[in-house]
Amino acid sequence: MYRLLRLDEPKLVFGHNQQMEDPRDGLGLFGTFDLNQLRSIRAAYVGTKDGIRRFQSWVETMQRPIVNPKPTRDRPMFPGFEAVFGVAWNPAPVLRLEIDEQTLLKQLNLDDLHQRIYGTVSLYEQRILDAIQAEEERPDIWFIIVPDKVYERCRPKSSVPFAQREAPVVKLKRKEATMIARDGLLPGIMPEVEQAAQPYAYVPDFRNQLKGRLLATKALTQIVRESTVACEDFLTPWGKPERNLLNLAADIAWNLSTAIAYKAGAKPWKLAGVRPGVCYLGLVFKQDLTSPDARSACSAAQMFLDSGDGVVFRGAKGLWYSPNSSQYHLDQPAAAQLVAKAIEAYRNKNDDKVPDELFIHGRVRFNDDEWAGFQEGAGKGTSVVGVRINRGSDLRLFRQENSMPIMRGLACVPDERTGILWTNGFVPRLGTSTAREVPRPILVEIACGNAPIQTVLQDVMGLTKLNYNCCRFTDGLPVTLRFADAVGEILTSGPVSTDAPMPFRHYI
Repeated sequence: MYRLLRLDEPKLVFGHNQQMEDPRDGLGLFGTFDLNQLRSIRAAYVGTKDGIRRFQSWVETMQRPIVNPKPTRDRPMFPGFEAVFGVAWNPAPVLRLEIDEQTLLKQLNLDDLHQRIYGTVSLYEQRILDAIQAEEERPDIWFIIVPDKVYERCRPKSSVPFAQREAPVVKLKRKEATMIARDGLLPGIMPEVEQAAQPYAYVPDFRNQLKGRLLATKALTQIVRESTVACEDFLTPWGKPERNLLNLAADIAWNLSTAIAYKAGAKPWKLAGVRPGVCYLGLVFKQDLTSPDARSACSAAQMFLDSGDGVVFRGAKGLWYSPNSSQYHLDQPAAAQLVAKAIEAYRNKNDDKVPDELFIHGRVRFNDDEWAGFQEGAGKGTSVVGVRINRGSDLRLFRQENSMPIMRGLACVPDERTGILWTNGFVPRLGTSTAREVPRPILVEIACGNAPIQTVLQDVMGLTKLNYNCCRFTDGLPVTLRFADAVGEILTSGPVSTDAPMPFRHYI
């Protein structure tokens, strides 16, 4: 028989161990969870002269309260960076690395997608690498400030207007360039041809490629579009902003400042009431588009602890993808190795203790080999539970005689291993809904192992509030799966040279 549950709204812990539902309330009133962790923001700005000027001007604005032109309860004012995070942020960077605008524009006009994006990434990457080697200053964060043309022309399906296209020095067919990039210099091939083929070893996406190529340096980056922080500088012929973000000024400040504080070393908040000894693992898969075998994929895992820490582990590459079922599955040794890495990292952070419970989140049901590998990697001291989370449910619920949708936290439980959970919906604290349309639930299923379904659903509710990349009431998806695609895309963006566990902040 179906049951309807109303789950409690998870609370978050902020400075002085104070608890609130909304992260903006908690940060504004009590500051970050670890008040003494953040000392200052030592920033490097990398961009064109105008881009750096625009971003520095925005940082100056961030020192004061920012109010949306039409403030509402769900879009509160931003009190100012130091007022929220308790530290000063000097708008002047410790390093200013300028990119020549004409050189950048010339690169952005190349009509070869791979060469265009690879060369654009190289302009920013090389400035950072040179500074790391030559400068004594060590910034907390490298801000990559990009013109909108980078966003428009450096994505997988982007193109250059015909009138502005410029031919590269060496033009290659995609198939032969990919082969040269994968197999190296072939007999009779000129070195300049091999150099022109090198970009084809990377996926053509500016953000993912830049972050992937910088992983080995451990440089923490924040990519910012110029129009995000200065939309009034980019107007249509009718005098209106091309991206009208004027009524989102406070939201932008909240989101960017929270991500910046997290990357600088502070945990903005943590979940209240989390059971001790619990560890959450989100599986990450991404098809390796640089491989000739369509089944080749990269595996990884995102681990989140009760402390709020997040770590990413790169797993083995293998033939994990099935074109017939469009699903990814590990074999037993790879599954055991991935979970063993997570257990080891947990022990390093918890005085050599293993977790009591390990919840593994994935988008499909685990097969027998995977489940055997998970149990092998976890060992006897840890209870393992496999949870499938999918946004595929077509069920919709409506409230009678009310313009607002159903409340967030409502769950329909058809049996003891399955729950249909609304992670978006009406929130009394906000007086409105967190969904833009009729809320769509997620399907939560205990696929392997045993745990009370209400406990699993309550955990998922909490994990929807751990997205430090933005500052909002809820993200709708648990953080274990929210960034799965983004992490996988960075790890498969090209020949990434590090296999060491990396803090989650490097991937967002």
